[in-house]
Amino acid sequence: MPVDKMVDLSGRQLRRLPLHICSFRELVKLYLSNNNLTQLPPELEQLQNLQILALDFNNFRALPLAVCALKQLCILYLGNNKLCSLPLELRLLQNLRTLWIESNYLQHLPEVVCELSLLKTLHAGSNALRTLPTGLWRLRELRSIWLSGNLLAEFPSVLLHMPSLEVIDVDRNAIRFFPSLAHLPGLKLVIYDHNPCRNAPKVAKGVRRVGRWSEESPEPRKRSGAVIEISLNERPSPPPANKAEPEVEAC
Repeated sequence: MPVDKMVDLSGRQLRRLPLHICSFRELVKLYLSNNNLTQLPPELEQLQNLQILALDFNNFRALPLAVCALKQLCILYLGNNKLCSLPLELRLLQNLRTLWIESNYLQHLPEVVCELSLLKTLHAGSNALRTLPTGLWRLRELRSIWLSGNLLAEFPSVLLHMPSLEVIDVDRNAIRFFPSLAHLPGLKLVIYDHNPCRNAPKVAKGVRRVGRWSEESPEPRKRSGAVIEISLNERPSPPPANKAEPEVEAC
C-alpha cells in the first residue's frame, strides 16, 4: 500500500487495470488518465475509501458499474472518452462534488446527474448538448457549470432558476439571445463569447461578463472603435497526469 494512499498510472498505455491495485483497500486517489482502458474489473469496488478517480483520456464507451459502487468519491474525471450516456447507478455517488464529462459523445445531459445532490462543479463542455434537463434546478449546491463547445441554440432556461450558481460558461454555442441574469444573487462570472448573439446578458453590478459588448450596453451599438472582446484565461483545464488536487479533506 502506497504511503500517501495514492496511485498514479497515467500515460502507461494500459489496456487493463493491474488487478493487485484493487487490493489497496485504503487507497484515496487513483489516476488512470491517458491510457487505452475500455473496462475496469469488478474488484475495483473494493476501494471503498477512494475519493478521487481519474479515468479521462481513455476509450470508455460506457462507465464501468464498479465505479458507481465507490460511494466516497468526491471527484470523478470522465472527460475525453467515448461516452454516449451515463448509467442510472451513478446516483449512488451521493458524495460527488466535481464531475468532468467534457469531450464525450453526449447528445443530452443524462437525467441521473440531477440526482447528485452535493455536486458543486459540472464540466460538460465539448459534447453535442442541445438542451439541459429541467430537473437540474434540484442541484442546489451547484456553483459552476461549464457548457462551452456544445450545440445550445437557446440559453438553458433551467439555469435561470438556480440562484446559487456563481459561474456559467456557454462559450462556443449557437445562442442568439440572452435573457437577463441580473436576478441571480450568487453569480460572479458569465462566459458567453463565440455565440451568434444579438445582445449581452444583463447582470447585476460586480458580475464579470466575458463576450461581445461585455463592457458596454447589453444591446449592440455601432461606434467608431472596434468592439472589445476579452480573451479568457480562467476556464480550468483538466489537471495533468500528476493532477495537483486540493486536499481531499475539503471534499
